[in-house]
Amino acid sequence: MQSKETLPVNFENTETAFRDQSNASLKQAYQLFKVMNNRRLVNIGKHLVNFAFAVHFPIEGIIRNTIYKHFVGGVSIEDCSKTIARLARYNVDSILDYAQEGEESEDAFNATCREVIRTVEFAGNHKNVPFSVFKITGVARFDLLAKVSEQQPLTDEEREEFRSVEERVDAIFRRGFELDVPVLIDAEETWIQPVLDDMVMNLMSRYNKEKAIVQNTYQMYRHDSIERIKQHHRMALEGGFKFGLKIVRGAYMEKERNRAAERGYPSPIQPDKPATDRDFDDITRYFIEHLDSIDFMVATHNEESSLLLARLIDEYNLPRNHRGIYFSQLYGMSDHITYNLAEQGYNVAKYVPYGAVKTMMPYLFRRAEENSSVKGQTNRELKMIRTEIKRRRN
Repeated sequence: MQSKETLPVNFENTETAFRDQSNASLKQAYQLFKVMNNRRLVNIGKHLVNFAFAVHFPIEGIIRNTIYKHFVGGVSIEDCSKTIARLARYNVDSILDYAQEGEESEDAFNATCREVIRTVEFAGNHKNVPFSVFKITGVARFDLLAKVSEQQPLTDEEREEFRSVEERVDAIFRRGFELDVPVLIDAEETWIQPVLDDMVMNLMSRYNKEKAIVQNTYQMYRHDSIERIKQHHRMALEGGFKFGLKIVRGAYMEKERNRAAERGYPSPIQPDKPATDRDFDDITRYFIEHLDSIDFMVATHNEESSLLLARLIDEYNLPRNHRGIYFSQLYGMSDHITYNLAEQGYNVAKYVPYGAVKTMMPYLFRRAEENSSVKGQTNRELKMIRTEIKRRRN
């Protein structure tokens, strides 16, 4: 193990990690993570918030000034401008993520498509917003995607519906191509991923001739992810287009395991966390070795994986701000990784979700549940904040 002095980046530097936070906001963040460290409190809170909204109890102000303020950039693209500017002061880029979800109507899908295109256009005019991002389930009905993925026959009405989906997705990437803005598609559940992969690879062949405008996301807690990535990379090489992607550890583990058990098929999930960590790091090495044909983003709150990529960039004598390599973390989490990477000159971006308070509740519940279930993550956040508060007192 190298000493801290020889590491390319020191994630223990809390002064850098929290230098844009006041003493008051740091203490508020500490209290927030302390609550989220208790799974029982998170579950109770979720039910109470849902009940409050159902009976029209005026709870929005409380949420806006606590968990919403910590994890959300604003209610609109324009409202996120201050957040984007604040991050940019410390060389941290932003990726605007319109967090609308759970809608099922064509009108809602068209509205979401228009809003995503607005994020692409905003990125095209702001150098500190280098990407756009969206979920295909934001512009398409989940059950339709499942049906297409499972190659079930579609009705005439469903075929027309799916054509509309393809048109919406193409419109987003076409605008990205016109404005030279890469667009990331978030990963989804395994049983709808086949149609998403097909769609994305077709769009890559159309728009990625010179630059990776279309970028897919791969969840490394799937045991087949390395082979899928390499297969898609081979397709890109054979098709003469640039391969663009983001890797994450994954977001639907319990749901995936439960569905596999209920339906009697092998779980698509890795047997344990070390297997996920191994594949995550192995594919990162693969990306560096094939950087001439791959643009990639490593989206992780894991210090070891972040440090690995930072080391590889230096070992291969690559510029730390190489345009084809990005680190990413969620807004409101792992600032010790984000800000210390940025301080050392690496490309790093925060995913900045935005939307009205009520719209953001599913996203905020996921952040709270994630922090209550991944004890190491929350304890790490609390430890770093405690260290910085103590440092400021001395």
